[in-house]
Amino acid sequence: MPARRPSARPADRRALDPALRPALDRLYDAFNRADSATDPVHLVRRYADPADREVAGFLAAGLAFGRVASMLASIEGVLEPMGDSPAAYVHRFDPRRDGAALAALVHRWATGADLVALVWAVRQMLDRAGSIERFFLAGLQPDATDVGAALESFADRARALDVTRAYGRRPARPGVWFFFSRPSTGSACKRLNLYLRWMVRRDEIDMGLWSGVSPAQLVVPLDTHVIRVGRCLGLTRRRTPGWKMAVEITAALRALDPDDPVRYDFSLCHLGMMNACGYGTPQRDHQCPLRGLCRPAAR
Repeated sequence: MPARRPSARPADRRALDPALRPALDRLYDAFNRADSATDPVHLVRRYADPADREVAGFLAAGLAFGRVASMLASIEGVLEPMGDSPAAYVHRFDPRRDGAALAALVHRWATGADLVALVWAVRQMLDRAGSIERFFLAGLQPDATDVGAALESFADRARALDVTRAYGRRPARPGVWFFFSRPSTGSACKRLNLYLRWMVRRDEIDMGLWSGVSPAQLVVPLDTHVIRVGRCLGLTRRRTPGWKMAVEITAALRALDPDDPVRYDFSLCHLGMMNACGYGTPQRDHQCPLRGLCRPAAR
């Protein structure tokens, strides 16, 4: 039986507070500066060439999990052997010749062999399609409400790539598959959605390199901070994190900004990281720039 394709239909929601949009716009403006918060995207923005940003961004987003200091160190460890041009490095990458530079790296449960396989997979995408964007667009319907089905196709085709040269054998379930999560399994696909946000949107944070995906089609990169703030603001009633929650929060934000719902993601995430949101804490929302907009029933 084929995998069920993800649905973009959100659950029923209560009407949002009319004051929420201007409050979120003020929060967005406060964070829409390159120096507003430490974030992996800044390691990608140091490259000037769009091709380098596309490749470095995919690797950086893939490692964007865990403690911030740890993920930044791991991203630096992967990018350091690539020199001034990650795109040129990946274009000529051969696991047997070049894999030793990455084989000793470990990030959480991702081993050095998994990272070698990830770079090798990216090279195969570039060889087949010319860019990661064109590889992704092969699965996107122009009239799609969101990128769910395209992510499913992207992950399926990436998992079908031959990584034998990276592992020295064909594992039954290669560790590199962790980097290619699928909505059909319930995964929120946080890191892939983060990468899409960087590539599609354009402001002081996001780089806007891709033209084939509309910002209106993006889905919020769901993490613990967005979940916490999203529940506090009544953007979701769901208690189980996953694709359905990501779609529901995105649908609520789309009601505020149909053309660019994910524009609020960076500020909401870092609001949570700064512990300014008092959700479920004794301080409540006394320090929160969104205070007064909490939905008590969501607690």
